[in-house]
Amino acid sequence: MNRMLLLLGLMLCVFSTSCIPHKDIVYLQNKEAATDSTQVMIEQQKPYRVQINDILNVRVKALDQETVSILNPAGEENLNADSAERAYFDGFTVDVHGNIRIPTLGKVNVLGYTTEEIEQMIEAKLLEEQFKEAANIFVTVKLAGLSYTASGEVNNPGTRIIFKDRVNIFEAVANAGDIPLTGNKREVQIIRQYPQGQQIHTLDLTDRNVMNSPYYYIQPNDIIYVKPVKQKTWGVGTTGRETLQTIVSVLGIITTTVLLINR
Repeated sequence: MNRMLLLLGLMLCVFSTSCIPHKDIVYLQNKEAATDSTQVMIEQQKPYRVQINDILNVRVKALDQETVSILNPAGEENLNADSAERAYFDGFTVDVHGNIRIPTLGKVNVLGYTTEEIEQMIEAKLLEEQFKEAANIFVTVKLAGLSYTASGEVNNPGTRIIFKDRVNIFEAVANAGDIPLTGNKREVQIIRQYPQGQQIHTLDLTDRNVMNSPYYYIQPNDIIYVKPVKQKTWGVGTTGRETLQTIVSVLGIITTTVLLINR
C-alpha cells in the first residue's frame, strides 16, 4: 500500500511539473494591473542610425529626370524586378569606414546618421556641386529591407528580409513561423550589433510591458534566439495528454518488470 501511495505521489509530481503552464504560453499578459486593461502607451521609438554593412537604397528625382539618371538604378520602372537580390546589387553598402560611394558625388559618410539626415545631406551636396534650386531635386533614402535571423525554438528558423521601415518583435517572430509550445516566450534573446561589439537583450513576450522596451522594434542584422523550455529537455511531454501518455507507458514497463521479477 505504501509503495502504491509513493508511486501515485511520484506520478502527480511529474504530471504537475512537466506540463507547460498556461501563463508561459499566452502573449502580452497584464501582469501588473488588477483589471484586464488592453491599452498600452508605446514610448516614442528612436530613429534607427545607419551602421557598417547596412545597404541603402538612394533615389534622386528632378524635373528633368534624365539629368539624374546616372544616380538611379537602370530599369527601376520595372516593378516586377524588385526583389531582395536587386536591393542588394543596386543598393549602396556602408563600408568599414562608414562611407557609401555615389556616382558623381564620390564618398559620403553616413555612419550614425538617420535616413532622413542622409537625404538632406545628399540633397545639399547635389545642390552645392551639380544642380540649382530650380532643378527641384528630391532625394529618398531607405534601408534595403530589414534583414534579421531567427534561430532556436521557432517553426521556420533562418534569415529573413522584411521590406518595412519598422518591424516589432511579434512581427519578426510571426514571420519566422511563430514560437511553438516548446519555445520559451519569457526569455527571447535579441543579439544586436553595436560599434563596440555585440550585446544580448532579453524580452518577455508574455508580458505586455514588452511594448515599452527599447528593444521592442528589431534592427537590421539582429539575431532572435528562442530558448527551449525545460519540459522539452525532460522529454516527458509538453501538454497534459502527452505527459499522461508517457507516464502510463513508463508505469506499464515498470509493472511488467515487477511481475516478471516476482515470478
